[in-house]
Amino acid sequence: MGFDELSRVLEEASFEEILRYVKPAGREVEIRGRISRGLVEEISRLKGEPDWMRRLRLKALELFEKLPTPNWLIGVEELDLDELSYYVKPSARGVAEGWEELPSEIADYYRRLGIPEMEARFLSGLSAQFESEVVYARLKERLAERGVVMMPMDEAVKRYPDLVKRYFMRVFPPSDHKFAALHAALWSGGVFVYVPPGVRVEEPIEAFFLIGSELLAQFEHTLVVADKGSYIHFIEGCAAPMYRRYSFHDGAVEIYAAEGSHVRFTTVQNWSRNIINFNNKRAIAEGGARVEWVEVSIGSRVSYVYPSTILRGPGSSSTSTLISIANGPYIKDGGSKMIHAAPDTRSRVVSKSISANGGIGVYRGLVRVLRGARGARAHTQCDSLILDKASKAYTYPHVQVDEETAVVTHEATAGRIGEKQLFYLMSRGLSEDEAKSLVVLGFLEEAVKNLPFEFVAILNKVIQLEFSRRGAVG
Repeated sequence: MGFDELSRVLEEASFEEILRYVKPAGREVEIRGRISRGLVEEISRLKGEPDWMRRLRLKALELFEKLPTPNWLIGVEELDLDELSYYVKPSARGVAEGWEELPSEIADYYRRLGIPEMEARFLSGLSAQFESEVVYARLKERLAERGVVMMPMDEAVKRYPDLVKRYFMRVFPPSDHKFAALHAALWSGGVFVYVPPGVRVEEPIEAFFLIGSELLAQFEHTLVVADKGSYIHFIEGCAAPMYRRYSFHDGAVEIYAAEGSHVRFTTVQNWSRNIINFNNKRAIAEGGARVEWVEVSIGSRVSYVYPSTILRGPGSSSTSTLISIANGPYIKDGGSKMIHAAPDTRSRVVSKSISANGGIGVYRGLVRVLRGARGARAHTQCDSLILDKASKAYTYPHVQVDEETAVVTHEATAGRIGEKQLFYLMSRGLSEDEAKSLVVLGFLEEAVKNLPFEFVAILNKVIQLEFSRRGAVG
């Protein structure tokens, strides 16, 4: 089927006919075309969802159609929502529990990235998504026996409807902005995790998301519920091959941290250079709970991500460590939002931004202390490193304090790499790219010193690759 013929079908055909447009190379079903009520209902029907989820999607679609596009977005001019595929079902048969169960063309992607090896070495569980669906999921038996739940989000909607309805798109509501509403209307895939009271998941659980083709929109949804006194470290990884045209990522992460729980959420975003990346991330922390965000943004053409925490319970706390590298004519717009809504809450944001080869790094953050949040403490530190004259860095902190007993501080630095530093390192036999990567690693040292050793080792390797010749996979 040619492109012109496909365009005619999309305009004239019913959604049953569109559903039968099958692409080769690992695709079983593909839905594309103008975003409409019919398209949303067809995705819901294909997934066999309960009626409450279909209604939630349609309500979000109404919000998407009403809400304006944020007027400060830049770098997304190529994004044409009418030309994207909004649902692509891979040819894998169900969700595999072993790599040998996956079609070879899909499994090869993950093997090249070392994901099976990583799972065997230090993960409690792994979920892998290809295009719009989870194709692999496995949790260690000892955790399942203790009541830990990890499964594809689509499956959780059916198996745990009461629990999912309590939190889904409530931590991060669709009304927040236009692209949050779009996500809620079209979401597919992602991971649901529930940790029972008092249970500690010592080894991390990871979800890895792959976009395997151009002009695809991926909308995975991750929901982590940590019950009272529990602990979990969740790692999120992203990658995509390099294609001629762009693809669009509009995912979401919602975290609910109950009283006394501790949630660590680490993201390593290394999309290829033709991904337009939006990610909606928010946590609610109840009394005495602790939420830690680590956001590492390396790949993508343009990225807009702001991990946020609502400190709703007394004594709750949150930290956010942000590392972004805008290497090339690309844009990294990120930051963090901390909302202090209870007494004796604590937050700390550390942002490290590196701009090189014409890249633009932007910090856009918010600290808000509501009236009644007595004794709240908040600190924000933004450091920008600019590696050449063609690159730029901007900082837009926003602070709202309605409680006179609060202490809120902010500091920021911006500087260029010194030519003497590079000359010294290069005189010792290093190439310019190797010298730059060492300077960057030194700049990040303070931010990564408290992170797990395995994570720091991977981060160092990724940064070194970033300043050398890039491979075919992001």
